[in-house]
Amino acid sequence: MTLQNLIWFIPLPPLLAFAVIILFTNKNKALSHTIAIASAAISWLLGMIIFFKAITTPEFGEKPFIGAFEWITSGAKSIKFGYQIDPLSAVVLFFVCWTVLMIFVYSVGYHNFGQPEGKHDKPGFPPEGAEIRAEKGKTALVPSVEPMYSRFFALISLFAFAMLLLVITDNLLVLYIGWEIMGFCSYMLIGFWCQKESARKAMIKAFLTTRVGDVFMLLGIPALLNQTGTLNYREILSNQEVLSQLAGAISPVLGLSWAALIGILLFIGTVGKSAQFPLHIWLPDAMEGPTPVSAMIHAATMVSAGVYLVVRFFPLLSAGWEPGGVRTAPMLVMGFIGAFTAIFAATIAVAQNDIKRVLAYSTISQLGFMIAALGVGAFVAAAFHLVTHAFFKALLFLGSGSVIHGMEHGVLHTKEHVDPQDMLNMGGLRKKMPITFWTFLIGGFALAGFPIVTAGFWSKDEILTGAFNGGNMVIFITLAVAALLTAFYTMRQITLTFLGEPRTQAAAHAHESKPTMTLPLVVLSFFAVTAGWVGIPKAFPGLGGLIPNWFEEFVGSTYVLHHGEAHHSSVPLLTSLVVALGGLLLGWLVYRNRKEAVDPIRMPLGGLHSLLQNKYYIDELYQTLFIKPSSWFAEKISYALLDTKIIDGFLHGIGHLGEKLGGVLRTAIDLPVINGAGNQIAARTRQIGEAGSARQAGQVQKYMMLSIGVLAIAGLLFYYLVGLR
Repeated sequence: MTLQNLIWFIPLPPLLAFAVIILFTNKNKALSHTIAIASAAISWLLGMIIFFKAITTPEFGEKPFIGAFEWITSGAKSIKFGYQIDPLSAVVLFFVCWTVLMIFVYSVGYHNFGQPEGKHDKPGFPPEGAEIRAEKGKTALVPSVEPMYSRFFALISLFAFAMLLLVITDNLLVLYIGWEIMGFCSYMLIGFWCQKESARKAMIKAFLTTRVGDVFMLLGIPALLNQTGTLNYREILSNQEVLSQLAGAISPVLGLSWAALIGILLFIGTVGKSAQFPLHIWLPDAMEGPTPVSAMIHAATMVSAGVYLVVRFFPLLSAGWEPGGVRTAPMLVMGFIGAFTAIFAATIAVAQNDIKRVLAYSTISQLGFMIAALGVGAFVAAAFHLVTHAFFKALLFLGSGSVIHGMEHGVLHTKEHVDPQDMLNMGGLRKKMPITFWTFLIGGFALAGFPIVTAGFWSKDEILTGAFNGGNMVIFITLAVAALLTAFYTMRQITLTFLGEPRTQAAAHAHESKPTMTLPLVVLSFFAVTAGWVGIPKAFPGLGGLIPNWFEEFVGSTYVLHHGEAHHSSVPLLTSLVVALGGLLLGWLVYRNRKEAVDPIRMPLGGLHSLLQNKYYIDELYQTLFIKPSSWFAEKISYALLDTKIIDGFLHGIGHLGEKLGGVLRTAIDLPVINGAGNQIAARTRQIGEAGSARQAGQVQKYMMLSIGVLAIAGLLFYYLVGLR
């Protein structure tokens, strides 16, 4: 088995698992999840082999693993279907393989909640798909819809295939194919409990919102192909001559260079996929899907793919830029959108009570950090935070699912009518769910950027350092405030959920989740701590140089960029320490020892709290500005006027005209000419027949004489004709 074959095979097992489950094992729950996990494990093994081969290959940055074959040919242009494993795709492949495998294993315990271990003959209890119902004076937590177990594992297998395909490919067209398959999978899985109206609305919202960005991205792909004649990464992004030409040629749009125009179009695709403002609205509603789906979307696949796209195409987005010089148009756009999204989403997360929605807005905010890092030119820092964020955010989402399971058990036990996802109804779970608590604490501290010991600190510090060194003080201050809010709402979440005393009977009767759910938490918590140690800067006070800054050197070799290693001054370092520790301390002081299910900041903030809790009324604003006018136009103009009166009227007019013309033609041509001629021929034929029949005597001897006469005449004619010859 050659290295090339191993790379080709990385995305194939999940695709085969999808096909096998859909076609053959869809009625066997145990076999379905076994096939799905086995496929993820095979892809994980292949991915780890390729990853370790990459990091042990000298000059890997200059000589990546590549291979391709002719795929599409049109005239003189051709597109190849191939793979490219370079330092960037190698580290992304590493975290995708690990997080996908952990999510697959976790899903078995998640979907078999409430059943004995090993019993998979019936669909499991749907956690967030459940609702409280009161029947005959009794309150119980009952499933609103039975989950389609095999279908779930088939779809997340297809989801994994799409992301793996996107990571290993060497061209933008195949990336777009994986991109769109993920869009389909997210649509199906967000609305997995499709009998719930909120789930149906969320799946449609996610699909349509991301399509907005995808349309612009789809415009950028042919523009890039037209200008360069190729969509291959190396032929475009590693070719300084091509990049210089794109940066120097002016497009007909707003006087932008072709590099800037194409870069902005591709970035808009990321705005939709990675839920950046103003297309962020779909991601919080995506929490309607099962928790493993939330982890897939927020850590392993969907939103990571959006950031990966702009990290991958950073040479194009920054074409013509030199450190210290004027940033390119795409960098300016990314800097503004990323920084604004980071603080915008962080403020909303402060006022959310649903444990998963807090994490959803946290994801939006952290993705904003990555985009802002690219906006200031911190290419490696953005990639570093992409990797560390994947591990601790997967950990946090899976941990939240474990918490919800524990709360649902308490609700079932006590028959208490409370929302099992509302953090105000929790408290005291530290003693009830110790494994979930410690792993969630590690993930939360990594998200908050707890100094030194967590991965999130190192990657976030790199972003703040990049912004500070680049002289972008507005972005630096904005991200620092967002980091402070992140630490605050993270400690708020930990304190309300795990510390203090239970605020409901359901929380008092919660219990730890199954090993199939807690084992992935332990594995991911390991990476939430150690993943940051590979990127400790050499200039970092005290620790710099003790461990090589492997990440900077390895990923930095992907492209020949003037990024350099970040110079660590005291200002960004002190800022990282203050915002992380200060935010955690403030969150603990505000929310410690809460005995009532009331948010203590509601009264002091007053109307501001309502504004934040209602997400700045952005959804309502879009409803007023876009959805209602679109619905009105569709109903009153498109349907009532254009469709009913104009189009239908035109078609009905043609129908009436045809009917009248048919009547005229029938009267003038059909009846007198066509039918008349046919009738006359029939009548004359009948008359001839009747005349002939009148001459028949009915005597045999006469018929014989007639026959003899005919034969005699025929014989004479034959004789003379032959004789003449």
